[in-house]
Amino acid sequence: MAWSASKIFSSFITDALNNTAALDLNTDTIKVALFDNSITPSQTVASASSAYGAGVWASGGVSDASGWPAAGRSLANVASGFSSNVYTFDADDTVSANATTTLTNAYGCLVYEDTLTTPVADQGLCFNYFGGANSVVSGTFTVVWNASGIFALTL
Repeated sequence: MAWSASKIFSSFITDALNNTAALDLNTDTIKVALFDNSITPSQTVASASSAYGAGVWASGGVSDASGWPAAGRSLANVASGFSSNVYTFDADDTVSANATTTLTNAYGCLVYEDTLTTPVADQGLCFNYFGGANSVVSGTFTVVWNASGIFALTL
């Protein structure tokens, strides 16, 4: 089935609201790992299966050792908050560290929490579909986040 949409993990919302995961999205390290089209993300998986390196996120990674490591790049200048009953989580566009040699077939990414270990290490917050295959050869790979943020919740 493969990629078809961008979603927030329901386990992330449940763990945050139940304080199972003591998240601080403004100060914790949040990373972005790239994946190819060999996986089928699901927003309804348990916390452990949303984590980087687990479930579908255990394979299908796209990386370039020096520019975009398999474990991902950290978000920079994270900002979150409420406005008109909408909670928005955003950050600067995420850019490879340097000109990557070859990075091919990036269909989407996993945005995950890299600071906490409870309820599970590297718990996924959301996954974002890029709309198709994205590649770069000897250049900079950039994830350009939506103007409305990486994710938004309307209350």
